[in-house]
Amino acid sequence: MSLIASILLALLLDRLLGEPKQFHPLVGFGRLASAIERTWNTTNGDRSVGRGTGVLAWCLAVVPLVLFAYCADLWVSQSTVIAAILGGVVLYLAIGWQSLIEHGKAVSDPLRSDDLDSARHAVGMIVSRDTSQLDETAIASAATESVLENGADAIFSAIFWFCLLGIPGVVLYRLSNTLDAMWGYKNSRFLSFGWAAARIDDVLNYLPARLTALSYALAGKTRIALSCWQAQAVTWKSPNAGPVMAAGAGAINVSLGGAAIYHGELQQRPPLGPNRDSGETPSAQGIERACMLVNRALGLWVLVIVILAGVLAWL
Repeated sequence: MSLIASILLALLLDRLLGEPKQFHPLVGFGRLASAIERTWNTTNGDRSVGRGTGVLAWCLAVVPLVLFAYCADLWVSQSTVIAAILGGVVLYLAIGWQSLIEHGKAVSDPLRSDDLDSARHAVGMIVSRDTSQLDETAIASAATESVLENGADAIFSAIFWFCLLGIPGVVLYRLSNTLDAMWGYKNSRFLSFGWAAARIDDVLNYLPARLTALSYALAGKTRIALSCWQAQAVTWKSPNAGPVMAAGAGAINVSLGGAAIYHGELQQRPPLGPNRDSGETPSAQGIERACMLVNRALGLWVLVIVILAGVLAWL
């Protein structure tokens, strides 16, 4: 039951405190990762050397901290109470539940007030596409996609790895995901060096992403969500974002995807969710429904974890 106590503590801390505004460990890790990249990413375009260097840099950034987490986990394992508290605090630092909901609300609230400038600024904080010329529908679409996709990255994948491998598991996941966000770009600087970070993140997210998609389907319009997942996930360039966003869009019955500008280039992206004749147009209400879907899916995860823990304890 220590596992359940840790998860509930983490969610309670996140609900009450939100994301730490100062002294977040990931900020320090980001500085470390930047320093490592500046020192090691000097391969001048040689793909094999760049990939090898990226693997070594990833190991240098992640492995010592995961080993430290493993040792800390062993050290506290003799005390159930201390283990539950430490696990809860570490998991709290690894998730971003309220932060995700707040970012969604920061877009939906100005949209409801027809304040497009504020909505563009807010959505620009959570997406990488160019938001300067987005209209109301495009703003809502970008924010809804972000909430759905980041529900997996910021919440469910972290909980999955905590359940599977405890404190070292969630530390491994969160650091790997952070390096993917920093090094996983497909540009000349990171294409080779960031290859390992991107691939490792894909592997670590593979199962959690599909469990997230399933939980979205069960927490929303199940038939539509499963149909969209089956038809659209394979068309998306990301092997993990595709199932999550397709199922999520179907679960809230909102039509997403389509053209978007990234780094000055127009990209024609596949559709997500129901077609525009049967699905709803992205809106402030759609963003709020995406946030509520994440909350319902999280409740479903907690319920399933409690049931599974009870069954395992009984066996």
